[in-house]
Amino acid sequence: PEGSPSPEAIDAFRIRMGLDQPIYVQYLRWLEKVLHGDFGYSYMSERPVADAIMTSFRATLKLSVVSMIVSIVVSIPLGILAAMKPNTIIDDLCRFGALIGVSIPNFWQAFLLILLFSVYLDWLPVAGYGGGGLDHMILPAITLGTSSAAVTTRLMRSSLLEALSQDYIITARAKGLSERVVIGKHALKNALIPVVTMLGLNLGFLLNGAVVTEWIFGWPGIGDLVVDSIYQRDYTVIQGSILFIAVIFVALNLIVDISYTYLNPRIRYEVVD
Repeated sequence: PEGSPSPEAIDAFRIRMGLDQPIYVQYLRWLEKVLHGDFGYSYMSERPVADAIMTSFRATLKLSVVSMIVSIVVSIPLGILAAMKPNTIIDDLCRFGALIGVSIPNFWQAFLLILLFSVYLDWLPVAGYGGGGLDHMILPAITLGTSSAAVTTRLMRSSLLEALSQDYIITARAKGLSERVVIGKHALKNALIPVVTMLGLNLGFLLNGAVVTEWIFGWPGIGDLVVDSIYQRDYTVIQGSILFIAVIFVALNLIVDISYTYLNPRIRYEVVD
């Protein structure tokens, strides 16, 4: 058909990309290059895959950091407040807000935020990267941060309530320590261990690209890159992106495990023993 590449051009492309070799040879060559940081070239743009991944990852990293700040600033104080005032109106409001945050899907929340702040109030741009400016980042960061905050708030509350029921907390109170010292110095460190795990997992999902949110807001992150590559059947970009995502998850889990030793010294002593 008119506009289609000639058989000679197709053969030349296959040879240049190494697609004329057996599958196992292609895989071994790809693995060797990956160990040296070379993920190959995009089939569509012929751009180095590593460059495409890092460009998208920088955009995702900006969004992830702001989203995590939103999540931590909202969830930790609300979880502590709910645990310190159990079965009160404050506790009920915190739990109800967390339930709403968990129940509303990200895409629906994104559309509501766009409708309110971009269409009706005209305060913020609807979508786009805008050079990574804060005004373009607010709505997607709130969308991702509030859903993460809802889960973390509930976990923070239940974890702190469990810590406050332990014998060492009762002993600390019996010694006359103030409630601020009991919470801040003794209970909170132990209560934060499962919360840190959850935050680490949430950060992993954010860094690997919240696909739907990035697509709705036109944010050129790693999730958007993976989706586009799947539609275009750009297999080298898909391979490199999935491997990069796996490495990020492993690294974050390692960092979370190391942080346990600082939150709970008993873990450090057990490892040393």
